[in-house]
Amino acid sequence: MSTLLLNLDFGEPPQKKAFEGNAKHRKFVRKRRLLERRGFLNKKNQPPGKAPKLNSEPAKKGETSSVDGAWKVSPLPKKKTVASSSGPEQSLDKKAAVPWLTPAPAPKAGSAVGKVDLLGEFQSALPKIRNHPARPHKKGPQKNLTQKNAPQSSPQPHSDDKCSGASQKMVAIDCEMVGTGPKGHVSSLARCSIVSYHGDVLYDEYVLPPCHIVDYRTRWSGIRKQHMVNATPFKVARGQILKILTGKIVVGHAIHNDFKALQYFHPKSLTRDTSHIPPLNRKADCPENATMSLKTLTKKLLNRDIQVGKSGHSSVEDAQAAMELYKLVEVEWEQHLAQSPPKD
Repeated sequence: MSTLLLNLDFGEPPQKKAFEGNAKHRKFVRKRRLLERRGFLNKKNQPPGKAPKLNSEPAKKGETSSVDGAWKVSPLPKKKTVASSSGPEQSLDKKAAVPWLTPAPAPKAGSAVGKVDLLGEFQSALPKIRNHPARPHKKGPQKNLTQKNAPQSSPQPHSDDKCSGASQKMVAIDCEMVGTGPKGHVSSLARCSIVSYHGDVLYDEYVLPPCHIVDYRTRWSGIRKQHMVNATPFKVARGQILKILTGKIVVGHAIHNDFKALQYFHPKSLTRDTSHIPPLNRKADCPENATMSLKTLTKKLLNRDIQVGKSGHSSVEDAQAAMELYKLVEVEWEQHLAQSPPKD
């Protein structure tokens, strides 16, 4: 049986003796080895099994080579790109080409479109991203502003607008006093009423004087003892009243008596006393320099009776009457004050 066994080698198949490299290649390898030993060049970091042999010829295209006793097929090299005169470089390997980056093939030279728009092809192949639309310039409000400003540039504004603007800063006041001090000869504030330009009541409160009341003067003031039970203390009421009067035009009849009871001085340029307005007396056919009572002027100019009866005066009614009387000569008197303003 042993005579039948042969010394067979089942390892690598017999290969043809590789041709030694040409002399130029061997000379190049020797020089590289020498430079690597002297440190001028770094050695190639290659696995020991893949280091090329000096006497071996590089494998040809499509041939197999054996490494460590195993047969391996050399990978196919990448195909070269071919530059076209009528378009950009195109890859011959269709599998390796990226579809959305590869432009369309160039048309023939005789066609109408001779060149390929590479940028257009590239942008068309990109994924679409939703961008927020750019905000347009707001030209509308500018037009609206010009339209709004147009009426303001009118050459002559109406006098009613001036009056309405001044009316917001104009109030009328009237106060009722009681007697305090020795024998009740000192007038102290017991009620105060303030109305707007249109007669609306802004303030109407009973005020408790800081001194003992000697004479209520009910026939003229209308104040009685029961009115002082829940009356506002003088200091508190004075602060509330001055807060309304500050910075406004104050109308009243014999208004200096009201300011004296309030212990307050109002600027003369902002004070309108209907007892010292000559045009108002002229309208009532009275002497210009005479001091007429509020009851007389109201009867002659407004044809209305006030301060009637024994129940006393109403400060709200008197303040409204003073404001209505001043409206009759407001334009004329304001023009006079503009030409010759009073000195404070």
